[in-house]
Amino acid sequence: MSSSTELNVPRPPAAVPSVDLLRPSEYTAVLIQTLRSQPERVRGVRALEMGCGSGVVLAALGVLGASGLCGVDVEHEAIEQASNLLDVLGYGHIAEFYRGDMWRPVTGRSFDLVVANLPHFPTDFKSFPGRFPSWSWGGADGRDMLDRFLGGLAEHLAPGGRAVITHNAFVGLERSRDIVHDRDLALRVVKTTMVHISGEKLDRMTMSVLRDEKDRSIHRYGPYAFGEMHIVEIGAPETID
Repeated sequence: MSSSTELNVPRPPAAVPSVDLLRPSEYTAVLIQTLRSQPERVRGVRALEMGCGSGVVLAALGVLGASGLCGVDVEHEAIEQASNLLDVLGYGHIAEFYRGDMWRPVTGRSFDLVVANLPHFPTDFKSFPGRFPSWSWGGADGRDMLDRFLGGLAEHLAPGGRAVITHNAFVGLERSRDIVHDRDLALRVVKTTMVHISGEKLDRMTMSVLRDEKDRSIHRYGPYAFGEMHIVEIGAPETID
């Protein structure tokens, strides 16, 4: 009778998949869903995405028939990844990418459509696990990037052009409305939904915002929290219906 002995030989560690630091969020999904709901308003447009990240929103615009695609981001990795994605999907010939700060790379240019899912989470922390430092950070009130974007938008919209952006409900929608109104633009809410606020984000959220918005635009159920977010459209008053 033979016997066998199980050797306690250490196994090599399983390969750990690399984390996609530019992976899309729930916000990205809702933005794409909104753009897809009106394909006729994308077909043939010259589109800019401010903060293009992975490039997936620009890819969606390409599928919908945009004639030109432009992406701006501060992260070198974002420019590289977005460019590669558009090349792989067959839209590289109509796409251009620039690394730089907000509107500077497209100074003097205008677009039919501007889209953005900007970092606009109210926090002073500039570090979130598994993300670039630029991800989500919006300063204590969440508006550092948002205000700069809205302040320069009018100069970069072609006649009849519009912007479609994500906007957390807890960072002051009326303030955004006032900023664009001062620049002869109008703002309307296209869609409102709720997104999960992860524990690491909740722990880093500005306490005054969390306190003031509790049971208004932020809803907590035990350890879980959800925040209201909008998709808003901005353009000349006669084009915002």
